[in-house]
Parts: sequence; C-alpha cells; structure tokens
Amino acid sequence: MIKLVASDLDGTLLQGNAQNLSPRSIDLIHQLIQKGIHFVAASGRQYDNERRVFAPIKDEISYIAENGSVCIHNHEVISRSVIDPDLARRIVNELKKDTRFEIVVSREDSCFIENNNSAFVNHIVNVMKNTTTIVDDIRTVDGPILKIAICSMNDGPRIIDKYLKYLQNMFGAEIKVVTSGNIWIDFIAPGTNKGTALKQLIKRLDIKPEECIAFGDQYNDVEMLQFVGTSYAMSNAAPGISYYSTYVTDSVDNVLEDLLATLD
Repeated sequence: MIKLVASDLDGTLLQGNAQNLSPRSIDLIHQLIQKGIHFVAASGRQYDNERRVFAPIKDEISYIAENGSVCIHNHEVISRSVIDPDLARRIVNELKKDTRFEIVVSREDSCFIENNNSAFVNHIVNVMKNTTTIVDDIRTVDGPILKIAICSMNDGPRIIDKYLKYLQNMFGAEIKVVTSGNIWIDFIAPGTNKGTALKQLIKRLDIKPEECIAFGDQYNDVEMLQFVGTSYAMSNAAPGISYYSTYVTDSVDNVLEDLLATLD
C-alpha cells in the first residue's frame, strides 16, 4: 500500500516554467492527504519558496528543500547538511571567474545574489519569489551554506552541459555537482541528495521505501527515484533519467488521480 508520495517541482509538478501549482494539483494532493497519504515537495528550491508554491496546503505536507540539504516535517528540521566553508569559498571564487553565470548562495534564512543582471534579479525576487538578500560581493556571504547554484539566463542549455563537466572535474571529488533544471547547476554537500533526505523522513514516519512513489525529471532526482518502490520520470526529463525510474509519465496529476481511484 502506498503511504507517501514525493515529487520534484520544476519540470515535474510545475511544467513550462510555471511558478504556481494548478488548482487540480492542489486538490489531488489534498485528497491524498485526506486519505492518509503523506506528500513531500522535493525540490532544489528553498523551503520558504516551496511553502509559497503550496500555500493552500502548506501546513499539510512535508518538505525536502535545497536538493536534500534540509528536510522539514511539521515545522521540525529532520535533517540538514552544509558545505564546508573552505570548499564553499573555493567554489565561489572559481565561479566568479565566468561572468556568463549568475551565482546563488543559499542559507536556511535566505538566498544571496548580486545585482549584476536585472533579468536574473527579477526572476529570483519577483518570479520565483525567493526570500532574497542582495549583496555587493557574493564572496562575503558567511555560512552555514546549504547550497551554491549558478544560472545561465541567456545561453541556458547550450553552455550548461560543458561547464557542468568542467566543474565536476574540478570539484566532483569533494562535492556533488548536478544539473537542476535546464539552466541551473547546483553544488550540494557530500552525501546529500533528495534520496538521503527522504530516507531520514520515512524513518521518522515509520514508512518503508516500497510504500513510496516519487516523481522527477533531472539528475538531482536520481537518488530519490532509485530509493522508492515506484518511481516516475517525466516524458520530457533530461536524457537518461528514465533509466532510473520504474515508469515514464506525461503528468503527475494523472498518476495521482489513478492512485486516488485505487483508494476508493
């Protein structure tokens, strides 16, 4: 019997760069909760942002934020991972060398950005509606740092893959470096991912992996997709993601609707 559903947001529950969940999605998730099934938002987004996305049911679900760096259930932190300060400094110094990318440094209280690109600032502050602090120099941000991310607003996928390989070669032995959407690369503390966070959460809830369903579309979802008993890769997922999943789907909502039908 399924007792928990975990889903990525961007490219999964949120399609086509949407920043708000559809009324149908909210209703289906609420119905699942009413049936006693836990729902977990599992995203590279910050916790505050996730709560805004799920505003109508924000206190009814659990959260895995910053790609697994923090897991929160009933307002309680279940797990938290931070990046070593010296490593964070070296990463940010390297990223500052390439002006094609905007840098985000995430702490639990806020994400920090520079005011170099008005379109990027607008995207973070007004489109994504992140809790944001603008600084003159991103290198001055103190820890504890949950995640470091870069974004290419202009060139997107055309340059992300090449730079990803470069960064993985440079830092991959010390930290996890993964894509998170088509225009993002994330640095996450070693041993940290959505799967490890979900493992801590279901231990608290006394749920087995085989009683869980997960949805995802990017390489930051792989560990979560592999951890659960039943997983779904989106049909528009990054190349190779379907290899790690049980099924492929066009719509999370359709799968949730089918799941609800089995519970009646």
